[in-house]
Amino acid sequence: MILTVGTSLQKVLKHALDHAKIKKPVTRHWLRHSYATHLLEAGTDLRYIQELLGHKSSKATEIYTHVCEQNLLKISSPFDNL
Repeated sequence: MILTVGTSLQKVLKHALDHAKIKKPVTRHWLRHSYATHLLEAGTDLRYIQELLGHKSSKATEIYTHVCEQNLLKISSPFDNL
């Protein structure tokens, strides 16, 4: 696919999904959630994620960050070491 100035992100996403034969519904908003979540799970500071997403408030960024259940299971309680 040749990208032109008029090519929308939605068209690029649709082409990529078709090319990869992905049938599940995917939206730009979903990609934003995934991007923020992966950055957070990789250890990126929430303030940097906030800047990358262009949010003025960290509260807005927190909406896009989801906690992975696997990461929750890795957290040990200080009481576990007693």
